[in-house]
Amino acid sequence: MSRIEKKLLHYTGRAIADYNMIQNGDRVLVCVSGGKDSFTMLRLLHLLRMRSNKQFDLFALTLDQAQPGWDDTELKGWLDRYGYAHEVLHRDTYSVVIDKIPDGKTYCSLCSRLRRGHIYRYAKDHGFNKVALGHHRDDLIESLLMSILYSGEIRSMPPKLLTNDKHHIVIRPLAYCQEADIIAYAGEQAFPIIPCNLCGSQKNMTRARVKELIATLAQDNPKVPSNMLNAIGNVRQSQLMDENLWNYKDLEKELVPYQKPGVETRQAPEKQSKLSAIGVKSEAI
Repeated sequence: MSRIEKKLLHYTGRAIADYNMIQNGDRVLVCVSGGKDSFTMLRLLHLLRMRSNKQFDLFALTLDQAQPGWDDTELKGWLDRYGYAHEVLHRDTYSVVIDKIPDGKTYCSLCSRLRRGHIYRYAKDHGFNKVALGHHRDDLIESLLMSILYSGEIRSMPPKLLTNDKHHIVIRPLAYCQEADIIAYAGEQAFPIIPCNLCGSQKNMTRARVKELIATLAQDNPKVPSNMLNAIGNVRQSQLMDENLWNYKDLEKELVPYQKPGVETRQAPEKQSKLSAIGVKSEAI
């Protein structure tokens, strides 16, 4: 086992443990797009299953979206060679994206929604309760910064998510893993990468600019990426300005009068007069 594989296994195992991503009896649908991240995720989950006491199923699903030049021959050969149960699902989402998205606009959002819909449908039809996606640390922190800068929201990609219909749980086992390590591992393992000819063909994408910004900041402070990841899980609600978290308009009602230590509180005049009327000295109270 190489140094980089040990490192990735450590961080993947830690993420799975921290968020209780996989339990005994789970049927995990592993989404293998043909990119470096999904190949790495499948390989690491396989190794962790061999080392773990937990009994769970892994099944690799690849979605052929009818992109020009798509060739999954080597991918299927690799999956067969290592004994991974798998299927390639053919769905033409490419034509839909090209038709619906105007020139110059980013394809990723619509492409991702269409792809996710087919994946969830497959998971329902085949009885998978977990869906594993290959997003890594850099994806999470880039999404956070993109949301702040371009959407005016503080959100990212959670490591574990219940789908809206509550039929599945989405997990991201690589949430702690750095992209640089995954790139090195993919080269070491010689994964048969299939390039994306859809989003990969677009230049000056927002994510690319955000990635460059984070890299520039990390040159002065290498802890910037890890600090951003920690920030996602270290939210100080009282230091934000979301009115759904705090009732700012009526916050004064929460005030508690301050009383100096050792200073007796004077009784109200109304109470003093009532006590005198019945012949009781206030000192006795």
